[in-house]
Amino acid sequence: MHTIEAVIDEHGKVQLLEEIHLPTARRALVTILEDEPPAHRNETALLSEAALAEDWNRSEEDTARAHLQQAR
Repeated sequence: MHTIEAVIDEHGKVQLLEEIHLPTARRALVTILEDEPPAHRNETALLSEAALAEDWNRSEEDTARAHLQQAR
């Protein structure tokens, strides 16, 4: 199973927000959400960037990843 985001217009036309390639026709389930369609494809990533940066930029995170920075 794979979940992708889509927008359904008022006529029921489904527009996938990412390109997919399937080996054969597949069944799909559609869940209608109550909110507005996304402004653009990467809206979720952009909205979470500030919150994630807050964690990633802490000194504790630098310490935890220090072993990944060492020269080989």
